[in-house]
Amino acid sequence: MNFVLLCVALCKFFFAVNGFKSLKNQTLEIAGYRIRFEASEKGPDIAFGKRFREFSSMKEDNVDLLIKVHSGSQQLPADAQCLFHAPYVEEINGLRIEKRPDFWSVWKHNSDLFIKTTFPLSSPERKALLRFSLTSGTWDLSIDEAEGHADPMEYPLDGLILYYLTVMNHDVMIHASGVNNEGKGFIFSGISGKGKTTMAGLWHKAGAEVIHDDRLIVRKTSHGYVMYNTPVYENEVPMSSSLDRIFIIEHGKENRLTPVNGAEAVSLVMANCIQHGWGPEVISVLLSSVSDLCAGVPVAKLEFKPESDVIEMISHYE
Repeated sequence: MNFVLLCVALCKFFFAVNGFKSLKNQTLEIAGYRIRFEASEKGPDIAFGKRFREFSSMKEDNVDLLIKVHSGSQQLPADAQCLFHAPYVEEINGLRIEKRPDFWSVWKHNSDLFIKTTFPLSSPERKALLRFSLTSGTWDLSIDEAEGHADPMEYPLDGLILYYLTVMNHDVMIHASGVNNEGKGFIFSGISGKGKTTMAGLWHKAGAEVIHDDRLIVRKTSHGYVMYNTPVYENEVPMSSSLDRIFIIEHGKENRLTPVNGAEAVSLVMANCIQHGWGPEVISVLLSSVSDLCAGVPVAKLEFKPESDVIEMISHYE
């Protein structure tokens, strides 16, 4: 084992036991993206949560995104324009309940974009301001400091940073479960309650590899489309698979597959993508990306019973 591999192994062992060590500079590799976090001279130590421990990277070159992390509160420019506002919503027994109106929002000032957010799961609750651009690979993040360290990928910043990184790269982030069965990759997408987790469980029982059951990133490569998991749970490890078919799912009284294509396929897939439709630029990027995806990967609607029969049907589906 060479020195670099030994360092990676030791770091991952330490993180598995203790979580991330506080450092001024750290790099994550998620969905093939390399994201570098660098604290400013007076910035906080960077300490990621345990769900990111297997996504740490010792590689510091060729980063896709550099985020400079600063301590303390920063104010939006006085004449910044609010583009998008999201309340804090929790889903309880299938119902979406607004817990508070103030959660995160997207703003624009000249050529700069801003995300203003709170961290509702932190105690005491803190705030952050991310200044970014869809044409720049260097962003600035200011966080209210707590005890000298901060997690720049604390919820909801993790999903927001990854989402805008997919926009920059013309990739797709989608609510879906993904599995790999005997070398074939399938995505099962639908709104909450349609059976994403159920489908993942059925495939797991059948011996397939579950890539994720909630949030995937899909990227186009020279070898076709690839789906990646994202760190949502504490036990996450980096996973990926080729993508060979997309199924838009819902529970039914019988198993039924209906192929779709063209505009219908694009609209069904796009409806389940994570998207912030605040401007024509982000809408057009997603529409173009999903159109290319549906042209390259077959799409079908799937009604299914939560039984193993659906596995056999999909396995023999051409």
